[in-house]
Parts: sequence; structure tokens; C-alpha cells
Amino acid sequence: MLFIRSMLFNILMVVTVPFVLIPGLFTLPFSFKVRYRVYSSWSLGMMWLVEKLCGLGYEVQGAENIPAGACIIYSKHQSTWETIALQKIFPPQVWVLKRELLWVPFFGWALAMLGVVAINRSSGRKAVKQIAELGKQRLEQGKCVVIFPEGTRVAPGVEKRFGVGGAILAQHSQYPLVPVCHNAGEYWPRRGIIKKPGTIKVVIGKPIDPTGRKAEDMNAEIKQWMEAVYKEITTMEFDSESGAPAGVS
Repeated sequence: MLFIRSMLFNILMVVTVPFVLIPGLFTLPFSFKVRYRVYSSWSLGMMWLVEKLCGLGYEVQGAENIPAGACIIYSKHQSTWETIALQKIFPPQVWVLKRELLWVPFFGWALAMLGVVAINRSSGRKAVKQIAELGKQRLEQGKCVVIFPEGTRVAPGVEKRFGVGGAILAQHSQYPLVPVCHNAGEYWPRRGIIKKPGTIKVVIGKPIDPTGRKAEDMNAEIKQWMEAVYKEITTMEFDSESGAPAGVS
């Protein structure tokens, strides 16, 4: 039954997209808030659907740490789940993502209408400069900017070096960095069909003030915080000697 429910959810997740994306194209003359409300309605619907069909809910710790104004959301990236859930947890936002996504018909057009920060990830320093400049513009417009410092989805228990773009954006813009840790990948894996029932734990850390801080130091602080928090919320077992997740190389 879990497989069937997960398959049904996956099918509905795909077939419902045009019913939001196509009408959303007609919101172009309206404000960002209107466009965002229309497009994010799909994400809110998926959050409801995955709970009803697959029994997958979530709980948030540290919601009081969400700033009243724009901020840089610095989130762990394990799954598709957080790309959907952050739209419900945080105020209106745009994302830093690879520019190739803009080339996808309808979906890419919707992203472009929301003013995402689309970068060429292979361009190195030029991409970091884009994040700093375009990200600052979005923040000054009152939008939160979502950055996944790992750059791509990473399986639970696997560590990946943090990109420095988000921390440089904080340094350049002087907007706070808000770290987010979760264990979504243990229930909604980056590969595979089944969505496991349970409760995803999301922890929002205290905002980091970038005043007088170096990007590398902020990155190191957040990475250390995420590793510590993840050990507290994960359902995985950790080796008592090495401190590494059991069964993960």
C-alpha cells in the first residue's frame, strides 16, 4: 500500500503542475506577491497531499528565529521536499538555481517570472558574483533568498563541501543568514519512489549577523551547526568511535 500511495502521489505531483503553471502565466502584469501566491499554491497543495496520501508530516523548531524582513535562507539539501516546504515555512522567496532550469517549458517560464537567481554553476567566480549582485537586488526588494550551500541534493549522512556564494551574498548585502537543518532525505529520498510515513524534523537556527564577518567563517559556523543539529534529529545511527553515520562511507 505504501508503494501504491507513493506512486499515486508522484503521478498527481506531475499531472497537477500544468493546472497551476499555465494560469500562472497570466499573472505577469501583476505584482510579485500575486505571482508568488499563485505559483506557491501548488507547493502548499503538495504538502497537504503527501501528508494525506503518504502519512508524511513535519514539525518546525525555532520558528521564532525567522526574521520579520528579508533574509538569506541557508538550507540543508537532501530531498525535493525542502524545495516545496520552505515556501510554506518562510515568507515569499526566490531561489538560487542553475540556469538550465529556465529552459524547461512552462516550469522555466514560471521561475523566470518569479525573478529567481539563475546561475551558470560552471562559471566559478562569475557565478559567485552573480549571486552577490542579483541576490542583493532581490533582498532589497523584500524577498528572501534561498540557497542550498551544498549545491545539490546530498544523501543523508554524506557530507559535501559548502559553496561560498551564499555567505558572500550575506557579506555583500549585510542581510542575515538563517540556517535550516532537517532530515527530509530519510523520508523522501533524492532517488526512489516511496515516501516513508513519519514526521520530518526542521530546525531553524538563530540568524547570523554578517557585520564584520568573513564569508569563510560564516560558512564554517553554519556547517558545524548543521552537523551537530543533524545528529540530534536524524533517525540514523552514528558510530560511537568515528562519529560517522553507521553504514555510510
